[in-house]
Amino acid sequence: TRIGSEFMPDLDEGDVMYMPVTDPRISANEALRVMQRQDEIIKTFPEVEWVAGKAGRADTSTDPAPINMNETIIHLKPRDNWQVGMTRDRLVDEMSEKLRMPGVTNIWTQPIKNRIEMLSTGIRTQVGVKIYGSDLNELEQHSREVASVLTAIPGAKDVYPEQITGAPYIDIQADRQAAARYGIDVETIQNVINNGIGENNLTVTIEGRKRFPVRVRYAPEFRTTPESLGRLLVSPPNGMQIPLAQVASIRTSTGPTMISSENGLLRGTVTLNVRGRDIGSFIEEAKRVLSERVHLPAGYYVEWSGEFENQQRARARLQLVLPIVLVVIFVMLYLTYHSIIEAAHVLMAVPFALTGGVYLLYAFGYNFSVAVWVGFIALFGTAVQTGVVMVIYLNEAVARKKLEVGGHLSLQQLKEAVMEGAVLRLRPKVMTVSTVVAGLLPIMWSTSSGAEVMKPLATPVLGGMVSSLVHVLIVTPVIFFWLHERQLRRQAASESHALDDLETESKL
Repeated sequence: TRIGSEFMPDLDEGDVMYMPVTDPRISANEALRVMQRQDEIIKTFPEVEWVAGKAGRADTSTDPAPINMNETIIHLKPRDNWQVGMTRDRLVDEMSEKLRMPGVTNIWTQPIKNRIEMLSTGIRTQVGVKIYGSDLNELEQHSREVASVLTAIPGAKDVYPEQITGAPYIDIQADRQAAARYGIDVETIQNVINNGIGENNLTVTIEGRKRFPVRVRYAPEFRTTPESLGRLLVSPPNGMQIPLAQVASIRTSTGPTMISSENGLLRGTVTLNVRGRDIGSFIEEAKRVLSERVHLPAGYYVEWSGEFENQQRARARLQLVLPIVLVVIFVMLYLTYHSIIEAAHVLMAVPFALTGGVYLLYAFGYNFSVAVWVGFIALFGTAVQTGVVMVIYLNEAVARKKLEVGGHLSLQQLKEAVMEGAVLRLRPKVMTVSTVVAGLLPIMWSTSSGAEVMKPLATPVLGGMVSSLVHVLIVTPVIFFWLHERQLRRQAASESHALDDLETESKL
């Protein structure tokens, strides 16, 4: 109950991805200036080798990032060149503290992990709260309410409610009556707006193997304000030049930066990372707190996503796989011994092996994850295999004892046979455990890439092999003796009944 849960341990990719989010009304030039300032601050850390930032979205349909979200790849130097005592988590905390700016929310992740989570769940952080509804303004209000509650929960970091509305727009609506007085159609007005503001590709210039489009539009001073846009000239068929403001209404407005929908409903999102505790316990507490403090209207509901979504899918799969593993092991044992009692006897090695793995997992501070359960499944097979070998040694010792006495064994003779078989198994069992431990210990000392996943996988096997050693050498012979003692007592009882019957018949 004191061990947390997560999907997979964080794999240290060697690089860090910094994804700050600013106000949705920010301009492209201001976003570039902020990103350059952030890059300068990051370069001051001696652990950083180089920094590469991107403002806005790439020219691809798989990158829906708005202009107010930057993506900065931070390439770190090898660990040998870091300051003494510096860790990755501490470095991220120090950079986040130094990068605090008004209106900027810091979000930290890793490049590969971010791409995988964005493609699989649509969330760029460890945990995401998706709020579904039908009204954008209400979604944004509830997102902020959820974010304020989550911020107070221990472990919540980089909490950010995505701003749905607030982006500035300039609406240009053609006045059809005024345009008709000058003989101007709506298409002509649209062409002026498109050519002057939105750019048109005139041609393509070729320089070697590179191609560059040549675009044309009005200079910034002629299109940056509604007033300057109103002075753009529209040419009617008679050759006159009419200001755009006389044939169209120009006004500023605010609207959504990007509209997200899922499952047929509009969606608002609250993103956050969890540091200092496991994701499983955090979400359990967050669900309880949200249900108490946040009350959504009818037609609105909340779903948890991000890495937690992967964790839920893995848990459902493991809840199916683990029982199947145990059933398969039991069936194979039954086919070996043709006895349910003997199969259950050997299968008792599993909970003893599980005990050592769980205690060592708790001692090292690891959480339950897919890697840990894979280690437990491997441990189950090894523990049952050693139990089978011990039972084989005990059965052989009992058979030899029966040959020596030439018949049935007494309880004392059975005890001697069991002790003899257990002692014969001592050296092979210790050698087996020593070999497994010696093979896995280098993983526990490793600090290279992938060690974050391999250590939790190897921990259950290490702890379980030690506890199964105690079980197989001490508990298994005792249970084996009890089972055979029971058989001897039954056999003795049946023989005594048979003798009584013979005596009765002789008297008759």
